[in-house]
Amino acid sequence: MPHSPSRLTPAMLTDRYELTMLAAALADGTADRDCVFEVFARRLPHGRRYGVLAGTGRLLEALADFRFGDAEIEALRAQGIDDPRLLDHLAGFRFTGDIDGYAEGDFYFPGSPVLTVHAPFGQAVLLETLALSVLNHDSAIAAAGTRMIGAACGRPCIEMGSRRTHEEAAVAAARSAALVGFSATSNLAAGARYGIPTTGTSAHAFTLLHDDEAAAFRAQLDTLGVDTTLLVDTYDVEQGIRTAVEVAGPELGAVRLDSGDLTVQATRARELLDSLGATKTKVIVTSDLDEYAIAALAAAPVDGYGIGTSLVTGSGAPTVGMVYKLVEREGVRVAKHSEGKRSVGGRKYAVRRHDAHGTATAEVVSASPLTTGEHDRELIVPLMRGGEPVEHRTPAQALAAARELHERVRGTLPDEAWSLSRGEPVLETLEA
Repeated sequence: MPHSPSRLTPAMLTDRYELTMLAAALADGTADRDCVFEVFARRLPHGRRYGVLAGTGRLLEALADFRFGDAEIEALRAQGIDDPRLLDHLAGFRFTGDIDGYAEGDFYFPGSPVLTVHAPFGQAVLLETLALSVLNHDSAIAAAGTRMIGAACGRPCIEMGSRRTHEEAAVAAARSAALVGFSATSNLAAGARYGIPTTGTSAHAFTLLHDDEAAAFRAQLDTLGVDTTLLVDTYDVEQGIRTAVEVAGPELGAVRLDSGDLTVQATRARELLDSLGATKTKVIVTSDLDEYAIAALAAAPVDGYGIGTSLVTGSGAPTVGMVYKLVEREGVRVAKHSEGKRSVGGRKYAVRRHDAHGTATAEVVSASPLTTGEHDRELIVPLMRGGEPVEHRTPAQALAAARELHERVRGTLPDEAWSLSRGEPVLETLEA
């Protein structure tokens, strides 16, 4: 009987060619060669001015369970992978190397060495697919999310994209959104795993279930209290607002708008609420919002945004294109020279330069140790030593630390970083 993927460890979240390379390296004796692999992005998505590193905490969590037990070995055999030397190696596998990288939540630019893996080839090669799938996905969500946070200008954003992506991707997306400043998520698993506040009231189906809006609103209020958010656009928005205030009273927490021209709808909703005495009732808007739609609502009387599709899908969060490349073998620098995909050999060091006012001016990357100036910040920090995390944090603690760092470094980027128009990276990556 085939094994359910949910029963297998993160070690199986890999591509077969990692095992093919490992089998050949074991056969010719090169699997034990000391190697350094680096993760970096050659370029940012078209028009993006910066990247946000996210997923490091999730990757370190996964590495703790990166094992090939009996179920995993059996699953490999079922796929025709039956090299005895390879399977013996995998059965005893444990990552014992070192990992360094940018702190999660920091910004990165083309060529930034966001993750460095130092281990024998036979260990380091197995981490490629997992590292890239986690970092590419989470960093794409984080970069999109931070643009939305910027466009919201301090108004709260709620992540609600679970129904638009894979069920586990939804949890990771909620984590990345929280990292860059989203105030809550609709996803219960994300709340349980990472301590992210969860929120949610009702959909149109709940209104349609009842004989009329008043009955639906009354049922929701009886259960959740007057501070709840009522969805008022199932039928007619104006009548929905009147009914909501009539049933709940002027202390109603919020109304939600999910369709139509949101600028017009929000303005009319605010005017009507005020005329009915519900001056403290908030106006929350949803409906496939992205950073451009949020920016267009800047002058509208909106109190918060619910964001889903454009945050968790490729249309709003294009892949960041990180790669995992061998840059050093037994102390010798190695590099790829193919056109358009060149890499720079040697383990990298990185600092970010700032002016006297604390504004970042350049990213300096070098294959030799760098001397830091008065306003420089070293970017690479130790993450694992001997296969063990340098800092033992719970998932919630790791997320909180990343969020705190991101909030701190946001203020160091130049003002043009927050422009929504297409542009070049705001920091030049200098090779020292």
